[in-house]
Amino acid sequence: MFRSSTHAVLAAVNKPASELSSYQRKVFRVADHAGVALAGLTADGRVLSRFLRNECINHSFVYEAPLPVSRLALKLADKAQVCTQRSWKRPYGVGLLVAGLDESGAHLYYNCPSGNYFEYQAFAIGSRSQAAKTFLERRFQGYNDYTPEQLIKDALSAIKETLQGEKLSSSNCTVAIVGRKEDGTIEPFEMIGAARIQELIDSMEVAEEAPAEEASSMQEEERGPEDAAAAAPAPMDI
Repeated sequence: MFRSSTHAVLAAVNKPASELSSYQRKVFRVADHAGVALAGLTADGRVLSRFLRNECINHSFVYEAPLPVSRLALKLADKAQVCTQRSWKRPYGVGLLVAGLDESGAHLYYNCPSGNYFEYQAFAIGSRSQAAKTFLERRFQGYNDYTPEQLIKDALSAIKETLQGEKLSSSNCTVAIVGRKEDGTIEPFEMIGAARIQELIDSMEVAEEAPAEEASSMQEEERGPEDAAAAAPAPMDI
């Protein structure tokens, strides 16, 4: 979804295939310092996330250090590109956002099924992602200085833009965050709990309602007693 200088946030909409089914996970933990969000064929996404998880484990075992996020995105791109040049293979039908933290800071990469990959400050993929992109384009310049809570709130706001009138709640969204604490230690990649998400959504709704109430009260104050009398209904003649 987007990143600051110290944290990266991934968010996804929990969209069930039908009213009778549950949703499929779209956000996966790869290592303590990285995770992925996907859009497309979920089965392909699970295969690729398992591949990334194995790469992180192997690198950590050999070098006793976490795999840099740029190398992680490169390995994923190489694996996807091979499928485009073999007649007996098909390309992976999934796009992935790779978010993570390494010595150079927080990173966010978008990996295409073609094998191309790009680093972004903020990005959205999937159906109805254009509304989220428009929201992110208006706000991405200040993300470097955002606190983790501000990042999560903006992720929820971006998801809300894509719901097209559906009410945002903790049951229809997933948010994950990874970052570096003030003391320099890594805050592991984790899914934000439903209770915490609902608490943030409620606080956002209260903040949105407050300006509207202030505006209506100011309009009432600006209206004088004569306007109020004119607006009052006329008595009925009996």
